[in-house]
Amino acid sequence: METRQSVDPRTSMTTVGHPPTQECSAPPCTSAACDLVTVPARQGLEAVDILRRGAGDAVGPVLHDDGCDTLGFVVPPGTAAGWDVPGSTCTETDGRGLSLVPEPPPEGSDWLLPPGEADLATDPTVLRAALDEAARLIEAADNCR
Repeated sequence: METRQSVDPRTSMTTVGHPPTQECSAPPCTSAACDLVTVPARQGLEAVDILRRGAGDAVGPVLHDDGCDTLGFVVPPGTAAGWDVPGSTCTETDGRGLSLVPEPPPEGSDWLLPPGEADLATDPTVLRAALDEAARLIEAADNCR
């Protein structure tokens, strides 16, 4: 299992300068292989709200851990290789330990948005934008205190 984590605050939140297209989007996620983007729960919940308010069904299955400290977004395979969003981790699963069957989820977690109620995977470009917006909203809210 390969993991990429970005912690450099100078790294741009959007590394892809174009919207996803049929030719450039990552392949759809299958039950055999998906990557998982893990973020702090507060930012993840805000991102889920942003994605669900957007046009169409932009959010795929989302896991939360039992301690509710993190959320995990299922993204297409290959996302981990180029993931560089500060404060998040993207893990390449190669189908090990992650199944898109709603019952049971991986040990120590539960589905926030189970498979079947969501798209097969969240588009990484759309997720980057939602996480960026969520971070700005959280920072603004924290600065108003």
